[in-house]
Amino acid sequence: MTPDQVAAVIAERDAIQANLLELDGSFVKQVLDGATLTGQTRQRWQAASAALTGLWEAYMAYSAVVDRVAELGAADRKQSKKDIQELNELLTGPCVQLASARVPLARRDLADTGRVALTIAAAVDTMRRSFTEVAEVTSAVDTVWTEMGAFMDPAAEELARSRPLVAGLGDELESAFRAAESGLESLRDETNADPLALWYSGHTDTSAAERLRAQVSGLSARIAEVDRLRGQARARIDGLRSATASARTARQDAIAAWERAAERISGLPPLPPDITEPPLASLAALAAAGRWTRLQADLDRCEGELAASAARTSDVRDSVTALLGQREELRGLLGAYKAKAARLGAVEDADLAARYDQAHDLLWTGPCDLAAAAAAVAAYQQAILTTEGRRR
Repeated sequence: MTPDQVAAVIAERDAIQANLLELDGSFVKQVLDGATLTGQTRQRWQAASAALTGLWEAYMAYSAVVDRVAELGAADRKQSKKDIQELNELLTGPCVQLASARVPLARRDLADTGRVALTIAAAVDTMRRSFTEVAEVTSAVDTVWTEMGAFMDPAAEELARSRPLVAGLGDELESAFRAAESGLESLRDETNADPLALWYSGHTDTSAAERLRAQVSGLSARIAEVDRLRGQARARIDGLRSATASARTARQDAIAAWERAAERISGLPPLPPDITEPPLASLAALAAAGRWTRLQADLDRCEGELAASAARTSDVRDSVTALLGQREELRGLLGAYKAKAARLGAVEDADLAARYDQAHDLLWTGPCDLAAAAAAVAAYQQAILTTEGRRR
């Protein structure tokens, strides 16, 4: 055997040792050793643990042979014929003594020693199969825990953020929060105890964790919303009281403007509706009882009704102002047309004078019929334009 071949055997042993130590010291392996497992995971980990124990026993026997190979094949050792012969036997012969599979007594040979001798290469193949068996279990468990944790951990963080807020938000939300906490705890316990129950064809079934994550997200948003309402409840109730008072003042001003306009103009829109008194006492009682969802709905309704009443008041006020403005505009037009008649020298024209007087009386007599006044001003304008056309 060449020094390079000896070095390759030693390097292979060192690689096996490093991988075994990494597997044996892995976080997942340590957790599985200390966990109370159930179901498929318990069965497979019992088998994998036995395989790992056998793997270490095989490695110790194999490593002892490789140590002897390293000693005999050392570069600074002058090898005798006997050394070379032993080295060849170690490298190619069945020199690794391992415990054989347990055979029931009824099928056991009388000379069965319970041991089996393997070559170095065969021992490596045996260890490789055991390593793969154990690594497949730990890798699958690690994947399940990681992928389930990707949904459960954020859910736990959201619940932790919501926990200080939920007290006093009402029975419904408090019950939903407790149910979400219980669901997360149960799912985490199940995942920790039997992760391989969620392992199918190389993939993790995360559907339960995904549903829980979505449920917690919706619940946390609702808790935050109701907590915000709780913080704003007093301000919203006070604001509703103040807004009602302002709306009533605005309505009184609109009524006063309407009454003044009614003396001047006919055909005004109806008076703005009464401003309903909001149920401030019942709103305060809901806040005191912590019925935040009901309070939110009632506040939204009251604020909406008040806004609608205020908008109708504003519409009436704007309509009255516009009608008064229209009357002033017609008065201005009538004056402008009279000045034009003067420039034409037609002020004494009986027909024009009669039309002017009719429009003037309509615009300066209260209450004014704006539609009739607008028609009279238009007729006066047309008569002036006709007169102007005849004199050209």
